[in-house]
Amino acid sequence: MCGIVGAVAQRDISEILLKGLQSLEYRGYDSAGIATVGADGELNRLRRVGKVKELVEAVDQFGMQGGTGIAHTRWATHGEPNEANAHPHVSSDRIAVVHNGIIENHSELRERLQGLGYTFESDTDTEVIAHLVEHELKTASNLFEAVRVAVPQLDGAYGTVIMDRTQPEQLIVARSGSPLVIGYGIGEHFIASDQLALLPVTRRFAYLEEGDVAKITRDSVHVVDVQGNEVDRPVEESTLSNDASDKGNYRHYMLKEIYEQPVAIQRTLDDRLADGQVLDAAFGENAATLLSQAEHVQIIACGTSYHAGMTARYWFEDFGGVSCNVEIASEYRYRKSFVRPNSLLVTISQSGETADTLAALRLAKEQGFMASLTICNVAGSSLTRESDMTYLMRAGSEIGVASTKAFTVQLSALLMLATAVGHHKTLGREQEKNIVSALQSLPAKIEQVLGMDEAIAGMAEDFADKHHSLFLGRGDQYPIAMEGALKLKEISYIHAEAYAAGELKHGPLALIDADMPVIVVAPNNELVEKLKSNVEEVRARGGLMYVFADKDAKFASDTSMKVLEVPHCDALIAPIIYTLPLQLLSYHVAVIKGTDVDQPRNLAKSVTVE
Repeated sequence: MCGIVGAVAQRDISEILLKGLQSLEYRGYDSAGIATVGADGELNRLRRVGKVKELVEAVDQFGMQGGTGIAHTRWATHGEPNEANAHPHVSSDRIAVVHNGIIENHSELRERLQGLGYTFESDTDTEVIAHLVEHELKTASNLFEAVRVAVPQLDGAYGTVIMDRTQPEQLIVARSGSPLVIGYGIGEHFIASDQLALLPVTRRFAYLEEGDVAKITRDSVHVVDVQGNEVDRPVEESTLSNDASDKGNYRHYMLKEIYEQPVAIQRTLDDRLADGQVLDAAFGENAATLLSQAEHVQIIACGTSYHAGMTARYWFEDFGGVSCNVEIASEYRYRKSFVRPNSLLVTISQSGETADTLAALRLAKEQGFMASLTICNVAGSSLTRESDMTYLMRAGSEIGVASTKAFTVQLSALLMLATAVGHHKTLGREQEKNIVSALQSLPAKIEQVLGMDEAIAGMAEDFADKHHSLFLGRGDQYPIAMEGALKLKEISYIHAEAYAAGELKHGPLALIDADMPVIVVAPNNELVEKLKSNVEEVRARGGLMYVFADKDAKFASDTSMKVLEVPHCDALIAPIIYTLPLQLLSYHVAVIKGTDVDQPRNLAKSVTVE
């Protein structure tokens, strides 16, 4: 969601802060702001509604010099998107604050602070932090101690950075539920919500843990944990490319990331397959023991990651030799649940900071799961630190809000995990070799599917005037249809629903007419004849269909049905392969519609609040 960048240096840091915000634009936002302490000791602040470029132009016009500063991109939760609600927020022209997350008890704090004489200028929950810290400074010995007294009074999630114009040599940061990373320089230090914002100035990072409060100066970083103990958080060297946020020759990040999928999947397979087997070590040091003991798998995820889990359920129960449940994290954490003996918890998240998934993991630890494993793309994220085992996806940075390469890498990882579990159960040697061979064929197969791009772009023109659509699939293609519908609605704003094709007679047929395009995924598998019957049900009611089909499935184009042939693939990897045409269709429809493909309205890349 929102983005944070801060710096303490001897040089002017305004350009560093602004470039950092530009690197975080992919996270989704509606306003941006910056505050610095100038050489005269004054607090300078500029805020603008809209894109970061509006803020850059304002800084160019009015100036914003200083060696200590904070900057922020806001995604509205409390209060509409306007300049008054944009961060940073200030108190008494002394304290400036930026904040990611939600302060759940802000109403009570606001009322108390108003009673103490503080005037609020915004509708946000964040402003209470500024006034609360300023109030605690009246009795605390310094800013660090004032923040330490203030943060226990905050209920909810926060990653916050506080600056005091009277103590300009430092920034104080606090983390509870919303990620923050410290960047280490020489004679300067930085803070951000994502290391991507700081790659131009440093490659050395340390992640704050839950409950940490830190004081950052030019020469030092001082961290205390939630118990008040001094701690050293490990400093790691980032391997991310400095040009990770460069679109290259592609029109949009989403298209670039669609085309990066063969390389991303090859990276996730490297060193994890050998001699026709999936290596247990891909999932952690103790994976062999824990996977052999697993009798049930519980998958918890949100959004696209949930669809990956839904697909994996077929694999775990088909050849993994274990039962499997899949649940949306925001639902799981708010209901009573029964934990089966020897259950393995699997969480899936691209960022590793998805709030509901992280909260579900923490709840599950109290419920008696045998072990937890996370499939995640970000080393050092909260999910990786708090899980017993980690599968690091290696998908590379994904900037587009609509996930593409992260999804297919998640599917690849889950297919590997189901195979590894099955290896310890009833999966035969030859079947395992076949699965590994299918996995190894993925990069080349995906390259073939990308060759459909031009034909899919032509098909997309039929959607220029459409407002609704229906996606159909059967078996393990049903979750892929769900993912296709999600992609179309996310970036083109066309209302899209997905159904298991066998459910047509139970309601969806009432929607069928010439204005409701029906998109069908049809690999040549054991359900293809059943699917053909469902297609005939749509045709009989005047529906117009768009079918992505294996040539051996024998679908033929006519006046009511447009068929695009998908290169033949093993049924095991068909869910991954058939994801690609749906991604490309959604992309081209969005381009035709003229929407903001990479930053669709109302959405954020990383959902770090409920």
